[in-house]
Parts: sequence; C-alpha cells; structure tokens
Amino acid sequence: MASSDIPVVVGLDNGGNSNNATVLDAAGRFLVDELLETPCQVLDGPEAAIEALATAMEQVLSHTGTPRELVRAVGLDTPGPSSATGVISSKGSTNFSQPAWRGYDIRTALERRLDLPVIYNNDGNAAALYAHHAHFGDDAMNRSSVSAIVGTGLGGGVIERGQVVTGAAGMAGELGHVHIPMYGLLAEGQPVPLCNCGFVADAESVASLTGIRRNLLPYWLTRFVGHPLGELDPVRAAKQVRTYGVDGDPMAIKIFEQQAMALGRLFTIVANFADPDAYFVGGGVVEAAPEFRTWFLDMVREHTSLRTEQAAQARFALVPDLDMAGARGAAIAALKSLDGQLTPSAG
Repeated sequence: MASSDIPVVVGLDNGGNSNNATVLDAAGRFLVDELLETPCQVLDGPEAAIEALATAMEQVLSHTGTPRELVRAVGLDTPGPSSATGVISSKGSTNFSQPAWRGYDIRTALERRLDLPVIYNNDGNAAALYAHHAHFGDDAMNRSSVSAIVGTGLGGGVIERGQVVTGAAGMAGELGHVHIPMYGLLAEGQPVPLCNCGFVADAESVASLTGIRRNLLPYWLTRFVGHPLGELDPVRAAKQVRTYGVDGDPMAIKIFEQQAMALGRLFTIVANFADPDAYFVGGGVVEAAPEFRTWFLDMVREHTSLRTEQAAQARFALVPDLDMAGARGAAIAALKSLDGQLTPSAG
C-alpha cells in the first residue's frame, strides 16, 4: 500500500484485450505484486480506449490506496508500429486496425484526459527497459542490453546506459525485422521464410508465433507425416507447438531449435554493432516449464557467436515477470522522465 506522502508514477500497459496497470513510488518500490487487468476496449475506437486507460489508472490507485494527487506522471506502452511520441502508424497496426486509429496520437490524448504528463514507449521497449533495470539494479545506468521478446511477432528493445534507444522515427530496436543468415538454419528443402511485413528471411519470420504458423509448422508437418498437429487448423496448431515442445515432441523440438538459432544469429548481429552487456529473451518460452526454458536459452547462447572478450562478460537471461513487464517498464520510464523531481516533498 502507498505511504500517505510519497509521490508516485503509474504504469499503463495497453494490450490487445486488456490494460495492465502498476504503481511505482519515489523509493523505487512497485506497489502491485500481481497482474492487475481491466478491459482495454481498443476495438471500440480511440475515445473508448482512452476512457478504459483512465479507468485502469483509477482502479490501480484504488487497489493500492494511493491518492490521485500523489501521481506525478504516467507511463504508457502500446503495441506498435508507432512513433517515439505515441502516434500510431498511418497504416494502422494489428491491435489498432480501425481507420480511426491511423495516425492517432494516443499519448497526447491520454495526457489531456488525465491532465498529467504521459511518457510513451512501445510494448517491446517497455518490457526491455524493465528487464534491464530488474537485472542490473543500481548499476542499470552504467549498462547496456538487448531484449528479444517472442510473441505473435518478434518485439524487443535496445537499452544503452539505462535508456531506451528510440531512434529518429521511434523505430529503433525493431529486432524482428533484422535480416538474418538462413544458410545452416533451414533444413533441406525448407522454403525461405516470409514475414508479414513483406521482408524475406528476417528474424520474425522464424522466431514468432506467426513464423511458426506461416513458415515452420507447414514444412515440418511434411517431415513428420501423421503428427497430431496436422489435424488442427493452422492457428490452433501453432499455439499448441509449445506444449508439445515442453513434452519433448521431436517435431516441436526441431521448430524451437530453429527459433533459438534465429535468435542467436540475431544477437550475433547485435553484438557487432551494439556490444551489449546482456541479452534477454522473453515470450512464451518464459512461461514454459523451467527445464524447457533453460534449454531454450542455452540454445540461443550456443548459436550466438561472440568474440572472446565479449563472451567473457556477456550475460544471457530471461525477461522476468513478463506479464507485468510492460506496465513496470512504462512506470520506470515515467519515473526516469522526472529526473530526480519525484521526492516526498514534490508537488
């Protein structure tokens, strides 16, 4: 619960079905230990979605017993593509598919609704920021990291000295659309994978749920004729691959080996232009059984080619608390934006 006089920031994570919220106080303590979700209403259009975000904030403040007057800023993250300042792509996106969302400035709209400063990041960057700070703690501002988060697509982020690298248009850290070498990754006769973005042979075309459905599973079902997943529709089958992998199914293991190899090759490229202290992996594998996720992370490390000097100090780890990582990263970004202004005597 909140102290009666310590100011706070709120983190709001907007997803496809729900909003998740948290509260972070000036002492760096998260006041929410669990997933606190409310409906996001993005399918009802921008106005309804903004009201839903405002409701999520009021509910998390009520849940933690935090007076609204103690809130100094709000961190917001949403799925992309979007600009660094929170303008949804003019072409829309998977989550924001209605015409009214195209080019919509969600950050400014929420800021006006709440009458509070709103700091924006895309969901991959927010999760990467949380992973970085959770791992390095007090040393976070002296460290760098890269995170790859395997979901429907492949998200992530690059953190340099504790800060998100956004780029001029806000599209830095779009790791899923980095082209990776396919020689030695693809099996005999396996087609070169295609990405939904139109690219050929990028990381997301392999290391994502969409990559499994569109590229990996159709090929491997031809090599494991009669497999039970071949009896399901492609969407359901792709979602079942992780369960089969945890159980040691040979075909599912082949698929996850290719995903791990793709992430390792992606990290190899990153190592040559960013040379980070740490490499984080998140997504469905984090939610799998401990033995399986350890195996997967070890496979990623095995396929990441580092120079001797890099390998001596590089860290590989899983993104912690993935369900809460977006909201927590958004809150950290809001806290950092105040640059020391958030003190018990502020306001």
